[in-house]
Amino acid sequence: MSFWETITGSDLTREWKAFDARAQALPEDYRVAWAQIKGHLLPHSDFTGRNLMPILDAALGLLEETAADGQSVREVLGEDVAGFCAALAGGQGARTYRDRWREQLNRNVARKLSRLGG
Repeated sequence: MSFWETITGSDLTREWKAFDARAQALPEDYRVAWAQIKGHLLPHSDFTGRNLMPILDAALGLLEETAADGQSVREVLGEDVAGFCAALAGGQGARTYRDRWREQLNRNVARKLSRLGG
């Protein structure tokens, strides 16, 4: 990956388009599950989303393999897609971007208040 691709995010755009093309080849119930997986995983991304690319690639690969084997999507993911995604992201209680921003804001406020107090 070149510096320019890193700055502009053009590599991410190509990867997302490739994911979408792969997902379009899946059966309808798998495409719905893919949309749910993306929705549940995106809050766990960093600013650019680069940290999720390997996870999304693996999840889509799992869907592709199980669809080719003829399994139902519920056999693979179970009834709790959110729980499946939480496990992929690092377990229940995995930090989201909101958590990271909240912690950063709290540190900044505490630092400013300590300067004002003395």
